[in-house]
Amino acid sequence: MLRLRAVCPFSWRAFQFRSCSCKPLITEMIKCTDEGQIFDLIQKSKAVLSEKQVECAFNILWQFQKQKTSFLKNVECVRDHPQFITLHNLATSQMEFMNDDTLVNVLYLTQQCATETHDLLVEALVTEAWRRLESFVKLFVALGPMAGPEEKEQLKSTILLMSEELTSQQALAVMGAMEEMESRNSHLNKKIASILHKHLDNYKPIELLKITRALVFLHFQNKELFVKLRELLHSYLKISVIPSEISILVYALSILPSPYLDEVEISRIEAVLPQCDLTDLNSFATSVLRWIHYDRTYLDNTTGKQLKLLQKLDHYCLQRLQKCTNLNLLWEELKSLKGDWFAESLLEETVATLHRLMDEINYKNVAEIASFLSRTNYLSTLLLDRIASVVLQQTEKIHPFAILPIILPFSILNYDPPQSDEFFGICVQHLNSYLSVLDPLMLVFLGFSLATLEYFPEDLLQAIFNIKFLAKMDSQLELLCSSLSMRVQLRLMELNRAVCLECPEYQIPWFHDRFCQQQYNKDTGSVNGAQQQIYKMLAEVLGGVNYVKASVLTPYYHKIDFECILDKRKKPLPYGSNNIALGKLPEMHWESNTQITGSTLPPGAERIALEFLDSRAFCRNIPHLKGKSAMKKRHLEILGYRVIQIPHFEWNSMALSTKEARMDYLRECIFGEGKS
Repeated sequence: MLRLRAVCPFSWRAFQFRSCSCKPLITEMIKCTDEGQIFDLIQKSKAVLSEKQVECAFNILWQFQKQKTSFLKNVECVRDHPQFITLHNLATSQMEFMNDDTLVNVLYLTQQCATETHDLLVEALVTEAWRRLESFVKLFVALGPMAGPEEKEQLKSTILLMSEELTSQQALAVMGAMEEMESRNSHLNKKIASILHKHLDNYKPIELLKITRALVFLHFQNKELFVKLRELLHSYLKISVIPSEISILVYALSILPSPYLDEVEISRIEAVLPQCDLTDLNSFATSVLRWIHYDRTYLDNTTGKQLKLLQKLDHYCLQRLQKCTNLNLLWEELKSLKGDWFAESLLEETVATLHRLMDEINYKNVAEIASFLSRTNYLSTLLLDRIASVVLQQTEKIHPFAILPIILPFSILNYDPPQSDEFFGICVQHLNSYLSVLDPLMLVFLGFSLATLEYFPEDLLQAIFNIKFLAKMDSQLELLCSSLSMRVQLRLMELNRAVCLECPEYQIPWFHDRFCQQQYNKDTGSVNGAQQQIYKMLAEVLGGVNYVKASVLTPYYHKIDFECILDKRKKPLPYGSNNIALGKLPEMHWESNTQITGSTLPPGAERIALEFLDSRAFCRNIPHLKGKSAMKKRHLEILGYRVIQIPHFEWNSMALSTKEARMDYLRECIFGEGKS
C-alpha cells in the first residue's frame, strides 16, 4: 500500500478526495439556503470539485428555482453571478465523467440559462449528448424538447436507422421522447411500437403506464398491441399487493379504449384502500370516474359496484384527512392532487384540516399553502390571514422567489388581509433589491397580481415599463411554448391597461393597440344560453334591439356583454341602424383612440354596461367576486360606465325562474324600478 502511494501519488490523492471529501462538501451544499451560499462554496472549493459535486451544485440551484411557481423558473440572478461561469468551466472540463442523468440535468439547466457567454457550454453538452446518443438513447428525451424542426427530424431519422438494435429500455425512452415532441411521424411511431410490443412482457407496471399514456396521446392505432397491453395490466393487477402499484395499473387500464374491471379486480382495489395515501386514492377515484363516464356515454349504464367503490374512496380520503396531525406530511400528499373529484368531494374537508393545522404554517411552507388556495380558488380568510401574518413576522427568512405565489391567492380571490398595506408593502420591499435580476416573466405576473389588488409600486412599474426590460422579455418569449408566451403577453397588456387607467400620473404610455386588435380579430363571438336570454329580454325592457348593443369593445379593449344608454330622464336612447347583432365580432364604437373624454353623450345621459358573470368570476366556496372581475368593474367605472353585474346564481335562482321575474330583475337593475 505504501509503495502504491509512492508510485501514484496523484491518483491516490484523487481517489482519497472522491471517497472521503465528496460527501462532506455535498452535505454543505445541501444545507445552503440560497444561491449565494452555493456560489461561495464553489469559489472556495473550485480547485477540488468532482463531477458529482458539480452535479450537486447544479441540482441544488435548480431546486431553488422550483421554489417559484412552475411556469416562472427564474435564472437571471443565477446566470449573472460570476461563480456560475466557474461552475460552467468545471462542467466543461468534467463532462466526460458525468453519467447520463447528470449530463441531462446540466444540459437542461444551462439551456434554460443560455446567453452568448454560456453558448459554448451548451454546445459542448449537446455535442457530448449526440456522441452518447448511439449508445444511450434515453438522452433523446433531453434533446428532443430543445431541438428545432430540422433537429427533431434528424433525431427521428437517427432513431429510425437505429431502431432494430434498440433494447426494451431504449425503446421506452424513445417513446417517452416521441410523446414529449408530439411526434406525428407514423412510420417511426409504428416502428417503435412494434419494438415495445416485442418486449411488452418485460416491462414493470410503471413502465406499462408510460407506454399506455404515450400510445393514447399519440393516437396510435393497433388493436393487437392494445389487447396485449390490457391483458398484461389485468394479469399484474390480479397478483399485485402494493397500493401504489395497483393504482398505477388501474389508472393505465382506465385510459385504454373500452376500460373495464371485473369483480375480482374491484375487490382487490377495495382491499388495499385502508393502506392508500391521498395520492393513490385520488388516482383510483379519477380512474373510476373515467369508467363511469365511459359506461354512461357508450353503454348507457352505470354499475352499482362503481358507485359503491367511489363512496368507499370518499370514506377513506375523509378518514385520512381527519387523522392527519402533521402539515408537512399532509402537503406531500396534497401537492399533486387535482381533478373534479378532489374539488367536489375533498376540498371542504381538506381546508378544514388545514385550519386545524394552521399553526404549523411557517416561512418554509407558506408559499405552498398559498399556491393551494390559488389552485383551488377557495377563499379561506383564516388561512390567508395566517399567511399574511407569517410573512409579516418572518419576511427575512422567505425566499424572494416565493413572494409571487404568496401574493397570488390574495390577487385571484380579491382579498385584503388585516394590515394589508403593511403586508403588500413588505412583500414588494423584500423584492426591491432583486428587481434588476429577477426573471422578466415573474415581474410581469407580480405586477399584474398587485395591480389586481389596486397596488401599484412605482419602482416595480418603472422596472417593467422600460425599453431594456421589454427587449429582454421579447427575447425570452421566443423560448417559451406558445400558450405560455401568449399568457405572458396578455398579462403585460392587462398590466399596461391597469396602470394607464388607475395611475395616469405615472405617465406610462399605452402600447398594446396592435396586439389587442390582433387578439380580438380572432374572437369567434360565441355566446352562452344565459347571454342569449338576457339579450332578448333587454331588447323588450328597453324598447327594441336598437336600444341595446351586444359584444362591445371599450377604449383599452375591455369587452362587455351588453351596453345601453339612458338620457337624463332615464329614457333609453337608440343606437341607429348599424347596431351589432348578438354573437358577431365585437367592435369599438367609441373613438378609436384611448381618450376617455372623447366619448360623446347628451348632457346628463349615462352609459350602462351589463355583464353576465358565470361561476368562473366567483370563488369556489362563496359568492365572492374574484380579482379580475372586480378590476374590470373598476376600469369600466373609470371609463364612465355604470356597471351592472348579473351573477349566474341570481339569474338561475328559483326567484327568477319565470320570464316575468327576470324582466322585473332587469328593470330594477337598469331603472331602479320593479314591475312595469
